[in-house]
Amino acid sequence: MPRTTAPFHDHFSAVAADYASARPDYPGALYDWIAAVAPADCLLWEPGCGSGQATRGLAQRFYRVHATDPSAAQVAQARLAWSNALANVAFAVEPAERCSLPDASADAVCVAQALHWFDLPAFFAECRRVLKPGGVLVAWGYQDIEVPPALAAANAALQDAIRPHWPAQRALIDAAYAGFDWPFPAIRAPEFELRAEWPLPRLLGYFASYSATQRYREAHGGDDPVVALAPAFAEAWGDPQVAREVRWPMFVHARRKPA
Repeated sequence: MPRTTAPFHDHFSAVAADYASARPDYPGALYDWIAAVAPADCLLWEPGCGSGQATRGLAQRFYRVHATDPSAAQVAQARLAWSNALANVAFAVEPAERCSLPDASADAVCVAQALHWFDLPAFFAECRRVLKPGGVLVAWGYQDIEVPPALAAANAALQDAIRPHWPAQRALIDAAYAGFDWPFPAIRAPEFELRAEWPLPRLLGYFASYSATQRYREAHGGDDPVVALAPAFAEAWGDPQVAREVRWPMFVHARRKPA
C-alpha cells in the first residue's frame, strides 16, 4: 500500500548544535530494561533520533541501531558526535512515518522525547510493519524542568515569557501522551528518574535549546529571553561553575506487538 508522510515541522535544525550539547542524558536503567523486554538484541530502530541523545545508550545494548530523523542538520550533529564511536549505528535522514527497514525486521522501536512530532496513525502503521512479532515499542519523554528553590523565581519568569511560543504539540508532552491510540497491548514499565548535576552555563544552554526560545527570538526581533534573565539566574546560583541538581518528571510508554 502507498504510504504518505505528514508535513515535517522542523523546530530544531536551526539550533541543532545547541540541542546536541545541552540535552540531558537518559538513565542507563531505562536502556537496560528495554534490552531485557525486547525479544532479541539484533536490531533496534530509533525514529526521531535528533542529535543522538539516546542513540549511544541504545547502541551499547543492541547489535545494530537504525537511527533516523527528518532533520538533516540533526542527523549531521549525531554523525559528528557518534559516527567514530558507534560503529554499529546507521544514521539516516528519514521520517518516522516511512522507514527503509524491511518488514518484521526490528526487535524494538524506541522514541525519545519525539513522539509528539509524528503523524501518529502513519507512524504506528510503520511500527506494525517494521517490528517482529513480539517486538516492543517504547516511547518516553520528560516534562518541565524542576530547579532548586533559589532558582524558582528566575525559572518561572523564563517559562512565563516563552510559554506562548511553544508549538501546539508541547501539550502532548504536558499530558504525558495520555489518550494516544496505541497499536499494541501495554507492558508495564518501571519508574525512571531523570536527574543531572549541571553548572549554570549548561543550564542556560539547555534553555537556549528550547524550540520555544527559538520561536521567541524570531517573534521579538532577535531578543533572547535566556540572555535577558541570565543575570537573575547568576545572582541566585552563586559560583556558576558549581554544579547543582536539576530534575525532570519522566514518563515511559511500552507496547508489545502480539506474537
